[in-house]
Amino acid sequence: MRKRWVVSVLLAAVVAIASAAAVATHATAAPKQAKLTKVTLQSKWVPQAQFAGYYAALAKGFYKAAGLDVTIKPGGPDIIPEQVVASGQAQFGIDWLPSLLSARDKGTDLVNIAQVFARSGMTEITWKDSGINSIAKMKGKKVGNWLGGNEFELFAALTKNGMDPSHNKGVTIVQQPFDMGLFLSRKIDAASAMTYNELAQVLETKNPKTGKLYQLSDLNVLKMQNVGTGMLEDGIFATGKWLKSPANQQTAIKFIGASLAGWIYCRDHQADCVNIVLKQGPTLPKGHQTWQMNEINKLIWPNASGIGIMNKADFNRTAQISKQFGVIKKAPSGAYRTDLAAKAVAGLKANKQNPYGKGWKPLNVHVTAGGK
Repeated sequence: MRKRWVVSVLLAAVVAIASAAAVATHATAAPKQAKLTKVTLQSKWVPQAQFAGYYAALAKGFYKAAGLDVTIKPGGPDIIPEQVVASGQAQFGIDWLPSLLSARDKGTDLVNIAQVFARSGMTEITWKDSGINSIAKMKGKKVGNWLGGNEFELFAALTKNGMDPSHNKGVTIVQQPFDMGLFLSRKIDAASAMTYNELAQVLETKNPKTGKLYQLSDLNVLKMQNVGTGMLEDGIFATGKWLKSPANQQTAIKFIGASLAGWIYCRDHQADCVNIVLKQGPTLPKGHQTWQMNEINKLIWPNASGIGIMNKADFNRTAQISKQFGVIKKAPSGAYRTDLAAKAVAGLKANKQNPYGKGWKPLNVHVTAGGK
């Protein structure tokens, strides 16, 4: 019964957001059989728990309750969300903030309208027995990263500690494939790992010396968030041109509100959201998705400003690091707005939803071999 009650309240919250948007534009309430507004969301990557809130909003009817017919387009290695949204093939996109800043710097009119992740999930991991328990101790070592735009948090941390990673001075940068093979075979001293993905891949692997799974106690996990170079990751964006329309602004408020309701649902119903993701046919199995769901929630909750509201200091740090490493040439202006997300959050609060997650505690997820 509690589960049904929470879903009902979330649906009420989304309806309230839609109603508030109608009032804001002096519109009359739409009839029950009103045609749904069709919009498309371009995801950053393939279906996985990293995007569970959006899939939950779709599965639980939050988008429909807000008057929206939402299509979620999966991402992939050859799909750049900024290009898809800029071309009009999707109204909304999800990507890391540095990517959006880079697109804007090149003249693409994109605007972050809701910053979902409040902190960075990027880490650099080393073996405990290596003695490399700080960024400073990576001097003279082989340090892995995927590159291609994923390196800036790490490079900022290395630079902060007297190395020049861009020119391999004081440290050797190794391009890391999208698996942990180089690290597991000890061909590199340190490897990049997202808390919700590659870190779990290591922990899901058996130590050939013991026959048991590796443990966190075998590793040093250096979080970029903790060393002061964390950059903002998953956020929702749209084009500035599309947002000029008052009607589209109201659609954006509805979309943001329903999406945030989905994330609130996944905060309070992790197991159900894992099952929702699994129905999307992800490449990684249930055990891995369960770990990922818990770790993604850690990146969102708690949120002192309210989920979706951009933190100015975090934005400025991301922009400063982006400029330092040539992601952007000039200081960004107008790259984000908080008014739409603020209205969405107000609607949720009006229906006694908790957009802050102050009392949320992560689960103790047991790693399974191979993530199964």
